Amino acid sequence: MVGSAGHDHVGASPYGASLAPWTVERLSYPSVMAKWRRSLAHGFWALDRVMGGQEAPTRLQRQVARHPIAAGFCVAAPFAVLFLLLSPEAGPGEYLIAALFGLSLWLVFGLTAAAERLRQRRLRRLGIWDGS
Repeated sequence: MVGSAGHDHVGASPYGASLAPWTVERLSYPSVMAKWRRSLAHGFWALDRVMGGQEAPTRLQRQVARHPIAAGFCVAAPFAVLFLLLSPEAGPGEYLIAALFGLSLWLVFGLTAAAERLRQRRLRRLGIWDGS
């Protein structure tokens, strides 16, 4: 690319600074996305405050937050077995459906427990709860 003065601008940046051809320009995170993400997070925590998220967690909530995978399994396994027992015929298709149903419940409850862990971490960081 040749500029108005006739100089060759190899590796010219669109921001005005000339870079060597072997360097990689690192762009910062777009400010619009950062603002959108920040406003989404602020909205989530505002909803959490309205629903009582600023209160100290109960003993069950602390236990679930410590073991999110086990908590998800303890909820999902009985529902999968119940789903399998209530199906009219126990064929290979029903086993697959029960397993997929159990895995989906495990995922939902495991992610909910992980979100509870994040909430408890935030309460400690804000000084609302001491972690005991």
